[in-house]
Amino acid sequence: MTADAHDPAAAPGASAPAFSDAAAPPYAGGNPYADYRSAEFGFTGLTDLADRRLGGAVIAANDELFAERENLLLPGPAEFRPHTFGNKGQIMDGWETRRRRGTGAARPHPTDEDRDWALIRLGVPGVVHGVVVDTAHFRGNHPRQIGVEGAELPGTPGPEELLDPATAWHPLVPRSPVRGHAANGFPVADRRRFTHLRLSQYPDGGIARFRVHGEARPDRTWLSALGTFDLAAIENGGAVEDASDRFFSAPVSLALPGKSRAMGDGWENRRRRDDGHDWVRLRLAGRGAVRAVEIDTGYYVGNAAGWAALYGRDDHADPEEWFELVPRTRLQPDAVHRLVLDAPRPATHVRLDVFPDGGIARLRLYGGLV
Repeated sequence: MTADAHDPAAAPGASAPAFSDAAAPPYAGGNPYADYRSAEFGFTGLTDLADRRLGGAVIAANDELFAERENLLLPGPAEFRPHTFGNKGQIMDGWETRRRRGTGAARPHPTDEDRDWALIRLGVPGVVHGVVVDTAHFRGNHPRQIGVEGAELPGTPGPEELLDPATAWHPLVPRSPVRGHAANGFPVADRRRFTHLRLSQYPDGGIARFRVHGEARPDRTWLSALGTFDLAAIENGGAVEDASDRFFSAPVSLALPGKSRAMGDGWENRRRRDDGHDWVRLRLAGRGAVRAVEIDTGYYVGNAAGWAALYGRDDHADPEEWFELVPRTRLQPDAVHRLVLDAPRPATHVRLDVFPDGGIARLRLYGGLV
C-alpha cells in the first residue's frame, strides 16, 4: 500500500505470505471495509477528547513520510481509494512513517526499542477511559505494537515543552500488539486529568485514526472568569448521556462547536409511526443556572422537529425530579430559535424533548455555574 508495497505476482516462484491474526490479507477489490475487523468497546460512548472539531491537533511527529500526521484526528472513518499513487506511493488516509532500518548490513533490522511517535493536544483536557487505534486499510504496513502516554501541562505548550526531559509522561496503554485493518481498543485505568498524549508505534508503520474517549475536564478557572457560557458544550465539559434514537446521526453533534455544516452534522432520528416522541439527555458542565436557550434546526428543511420542550434536573436537590425550563414551543425549519427563561433555576442535567420526531442541529444553554 505504500511506495515499497509489491505485487506477489511480480515475484514468480515466491510463496504467498501467511497472514496471522494480527495481519490482514491484501486488498482484493470491492468494498475495502468488507474484511475490516471492528469491535464494540464500552468506552466509545464517551466524548472523543481529541476530536478535531473540539480543537484537538497532532502538533508534532518524528516522521510522516508516507502520510500526514493530521489525518489521525479527522472525523469519520478513513477512506481508501486503490491505485491513487503520488510521488511517495499509494496515498493513505492516516499517519504512516517510512520503514525503519538497522545500523548496517550486519544488523539490517531495527532494534526492539525503535519507535515512531506523534504528540496529540486534546481538544478538551480530561480523564481518558479508553483509546481506539484504528489501522483501517493498513494491512501489511501497520505497526507491530503501540503505546500511549499522557501528560498535563498548563497553557498551550509546544513540542519543545512536551519533549523536554523534565515533562512527566504517564503510561496509559502499555506497549501492546495491534492488528492490521482493524479497530484496536484499549481501556485506560489511570483517572488523572491529561492535556496531551503521546502515541508511539513500534517500530514503524501506519495508523488511520486515533480516538481518545473520556470525560471532559476543562479549566474551571477559565469558565468562572467567563461568567456566562454554554453549559451544554462539550468543550466546556458538557456531555450527551443518552437519547431515544440515534438512527441517522449521533446526538453528540448537538453540543459540538460552531454551526452545523450539513444535514448530517446534527441529531436526526427516524420517522415515528406511533404516538410517542423523541428526547436527548445532557449532563451540564457543572451545576449551573440556565438563563437563555438556543435551538438551531439548521439544514433540517422538511425534517426538522415540529415542537420542543426543555426540562431540567438538579442532582444536588432531587435526582428524580424533572422540572420545566422551556414549555413546548413551535419550531421552524432551518432556523435559530432564541428563548430567554423567565426564572433561571439550578440544574445539573437537561432533557430536550422533540415532538413528534425530527432533526435538531445544535442546542446551546447559556448560563453560569452556581
